[in-house]
Amino acid sequence: MTEPAPEPAGGGAAPAPPELTASTPLNVTPLNVTALFAEAATKSGLMWVQPPGDRAWPFWHAWADETVYAVSGPGEQALPWLPEEVLLILRSKDTGGRLLTVQATVQEIGPSDEGWVTATEALRAGRLNASVDAVERWARECTVRALRPFGTPVEGPGSYPTTSGAAPPPPSEATTATWRPWHWRGRPRRRRGNRLPDDG
Repeated sequence: MTEPAPEPAGGGAAPAPPELTASTPLNVTPLNVTALFAEAATKSGLMWVQPPGDRAWPFWHAWADETVYAVSGPGEQALPWLPEEVLLILRSKDTGGRLLTVQATVQEIGPSDEGWVTATEALRAGRLNASVDAVERWARECTVRALRPFGTPVEGPGSYPTTSGAAPPPPSEATTATWRPWHWRGRPRRRRGNRLPDDG
């Protein structure tokens, strides 16, 4: 007869989920996907993926068989290299705000893999403007991924942080800090709502 697992010291609440790292083991129990996750993934075609140490990247996806499918590459959306585990951030379709954050495993799927047909059929169905040769082009030029959530949600209703969650803008060479646009015949002396006093 097995002994019950010991309770947390002091009888307090269970410890918070461990921080996501690249070395987190993959031998975890698959998540019994909640109705909240399924509803959010079905109603909203946009979510964010966040690799450890990187910013969150928005991407469109297809939801099928409790799996998030995504395609990226030439002619498609841009996504960075993704490690074996990432965070998935889902938004509320009603408010557009952050709704749920979960951990997910990442698997690249090729034409010879068992899940290729399921993935590409779901992605093609989600693309209203998909070309006739979309699947063939994905096989040649793009990367198809399956992202499967697992474990306890990192963030959800009742456990939102008090910080804003705003991320700094990604690096860019574009700037308007010192350059001012050129105006034909110079800038006007009078602007709407800011008239100069009449002379005299």
